[in-house]
Formats: sequence, C-alpha cells, structure tokens
Amino acid sequence: MFKGQPKGLMAAALANMGERFGFYTMMAILVLFLQAKFGLDGTSAGIIYSVFYALIYILALVGGLIADKTRNYKGTITIGLFVMALGYLMIAIPSPTPVPNKTLFLIISCVGLFTIAFGNGLFKGNLQALVGQMYDNPQYSKMRDSGFQLFYMFINVGAMFAPFVAKYVRGLWLAKNGFEYNPGLPSICHQYLDGTITPEGTARLTELATRVDINGAYAENLDGFVSAYLDSFVTGFHYAFGVAILTMMVSVAIFLINKKKLPDAKTKKEQDAANASAVQMDVKEVKQRMYALFAVFAIVIFFWFSFHQNGLTLTFFARDYTSLNLFGLNLTVEDFQSANPLFVVFLTPIVIAVFGWLRAKGMEPSTPKKIAIGMLIAAIGFLVMSLGSFGLPLHKDVLAMGSLPDAMKVTPFLLIGTYFILTVAELFISPLGISFVSKVAPPQYQGVMQGGWLGATALGNQLLFIGAIFYESIPIWMTWGIFVVACIISMATMIFMLKWLERVAK
Repeated sequence: MFKGQPKGLMAAALANMGERFGFYTMMAILVLFLQAKFGLDGTSAGIIYSVFYALIYILALVGGLIADKTRNYKGTITIGLFVMALGYLMIAIPSPTPVPNKTLFLIISCVGLFTIAFGNGLFKGNLQALVGQMYDNPQYSKMRDSGFQLFYMFINVGAMFAPFVAKYVRGLWLAKNGFEYNPGLPSICHQYLDGTITPEGTARLTELATRVDINGAYAENLDGFVSAYLDSFVTGFHYAFGVAILTMMVSVAIFLINKKKLPDAKTKKEQDAANASAVQMDVKEVKQRMYALFAVFAIVIFFWFSFHQNGLTLTFFARDYTSLNLFGLNLTVEDFQSANPLFVVFLTPIVIAVFGWLRAKGMEPSTPKKIAIGMLIAAIGFLVMSLGSFGLPLHKDVLAMGSLPDAMKVTPFLLIGTYFILTVAELFISPLGISFVSKVAPPQYQGVMQGGWLGATALGNQLLFIGAIFYESIPIWMTWGIFVVACIISMATMIFMLKWLERVAK
C-alpha cells in the first residue's frame, strides 16, 4: 500500500491521529453536551458548534502565516498539539449540572473551545503542508493524490474509535450513578426545570425516569431525579473530553520521535531567494495558480456546509427520529459518528485501487473532475435522507410529545447508508482537495494556501447553524433537500471551470 510513497508519510499520519480523535469526539458529543449541560435549543447549540468548527479551520490561516514567516513548521505543529490539549483540559474538568451560573460556565466552555481551535490552527494546515512538501520531490510527484488519500485514511483511525470511547465513558459514569442511558431525557429534564414542559411531556418524563433509575433511588422524587440524571449524563461527557488530552500527548510523542523523517523547510534567507526567483520567472503563472485555488475554495464552501451537518442536524436526527435498535443491539447517538471514519478507513484502499487501475489505463480523472464527482455523490446522499425522512412530524411536535415513540422512528440503516454515501463523496473531495492545493500553490505560499483550503472549510462550517434553524422550523425532508441543492450548485460550478482548473494544475 505504501510502495512508492515517501517514508515520512506514515509518521505524519500517526502524529495526526490524536487530533482526529479529539475532532471526532467533538463531532460525536459537542452539541449533545451543550444541550444537556446548558439546556440550549438546537439553533443556539448550532451557532456555538458552527463558530467552533469555523474557528478550527479559519485559524489554520494564522497557523500557516506563522509557519511560513518563521519557516519553523515543526515547532509550530508541536506547540499546536500542546495548546489543543490545554483546551480539552478546560472543558474536561467537571462542573455542577444543572449549572448554577449558566453565563459564566458557558463562557468558560467557549474559551476552552477557542483554545482547542487555536491549537488546531497551529497544527493542522502546517502538517498538511509538510506532507505536500514530500511530493515536491519528482520521485514521488505522481503519487501525490494516492499519498494524501493514504494520509487521510490513517488519520481517521483515531477518529474511528473516538465516538465509541466517548459513549463508553459517558455510559460508565451513568451506570456508576445507577442510571441507564436515554438520549432524549436531557431535553425533557431541561423542559421540566424551565417550566416549559407539557402535561404529555411530564407523563413521558415520569415514565422514562422509572425506566432508567435502575435502583429506584428517585421513586416519586422527580426533582431529585432530574438534577441527578443531568449531572451524571454531563459529567460523563466531561470525562470523555479528558480522554482527548491523552491522545494529544500520544500524538506529541509520535511527532517528536519521527520529526527527522519529515521534510525540513529551507532557511528564511534561502526561501526568500527562491521565492524571489520564482516570482521573477513567471508572475502570471503565480497569479493564475492563486486564482484557481481561490475559485476551488469558494466552491467547496457549499460542500462543507452540507457535509459537516454530520455533527449537528444529522446528530439531532439520530437522537430524535432514529431507532437505536439494530438487530437486537442497543445503539447510542454517538455510535453513528463512528460510521464516517470507519468507512474512510475501509473504503480508501478501494478508491485508491480504482484510481490506480484507471491511471494504468490512462483514464484517471483529473483532480478537479474527481472533486466535481464528489459533489454529485454528496447530493445523492442527502437525497436519500430526504426520501427516508418524508412524512416525519415537525421537530416542535416531537418536543411537545416529550420524545418520538419508538414505533414512529426510522431504521438506523437510513443514517448508516447516508454516511456511507457521504464518505465516498468525502474521499473524492477532502484528501484530493488538499492534494490539489499542495500541487498548485506557489512554493512561497504553501502554508498559507493550505490554510486557505481550511479557511474555505471554515466558511462552510460557519453556515452550519442554518441547518439547525431549518431543522427546527420546516419539515425534516425539506431540510435535507436544501443540502441537495447546495451540492448540485457546487458540482455545476466546478464543471463550468473544469478545463481552466485542469490547465492550471498541469
């Protein structure tokens, strides 16, 4: 699998696994944590989620500028890992739930999220820039796309385990305190505390309280049950964030041990001389490359606006509308977040093999064409969700009921199938987009252009909360239809610019 690849590729991928573990821990539980701890509605939790994910990527521009200026990519990456660990520590320390001072503790949580995002900005784009530099060597240049696909596959090994660990830690803490897991209970508990619960909701709360209180410790004591259950549920999430600190430290160790296998940037003086020479040789080409990159950045905004709903509205859908029974197995909401990285790991060798076969036949699509195909595949994924959600009640009606009866929920295969399709789309877009940037970016702008790719992802993520607004206000099937349209527009725009992008990328 690694035949013909540079020796530093595996080292870079392993060093990135800790960051992916933390990222997918957040993907699995962040909005659930915000709603369970602070009683936020979906739109408010969605705004915090979208700002956090936007910052993760937009701050990569800052990290890229710092590394490009100092020519110290490896040092910037190391500092980023430590800063991320500090951020996870800030939100891993348990605090009381229900929250005695909601504003104060919400600010503390948001500062912790910002710290994680800043550390990620120092780390993520710069590691990708180092990987790209490996393929500047003519010996490896033809393997650039497959190299980034392998890199993407191995970093997702950490992501694959994160949701399982998060749910295990949360479930362990619930069991320690004598409770069973129920994903809908935190919402009903907050309605009870806020005095907004309906009589139907109260009846549902009483029923669920009896069911999940294993030892009957809170029989006929609904007030005590609500506070104890929320505290146990959220404390488990705090400890799940703590596990990410350990994975960050593992990544630090792997990176420091393997630093020498990764390329060294030229000294600032040498790089400035090379940059000046490159610009003098062909200023027009440099401009064309920059224009092409900015065009692709603008297009992929719409993909990320759609794709990263997996940690927001698709997570809400798993909690509110999806049966958690699969062939007798009891699933949790977090389990669905493991589907995407699991599919990344197992599908990447297949996709690489298909592209390798096409390359041998002289039929391999160009990188821009692969990205356009990925947009179409993503549209199909959300179309499947739209068809599978047709006829489901509005979210506000589900809240009034307390939760949707199991008989009205959809099969978990709807979400699993959608994640499968979206993962195929991701493999056509994300690693290949990074590869495209590393190939097209002028040498003097490698770090900042990788940051630009992540900045485009940031803008798409900043729009995520719009999905939460639609989720709470219009029929569910129409919400998914919006993402179908967004992906189709992206694909059509990419096809329109295809010949120009292919010419620039040669």
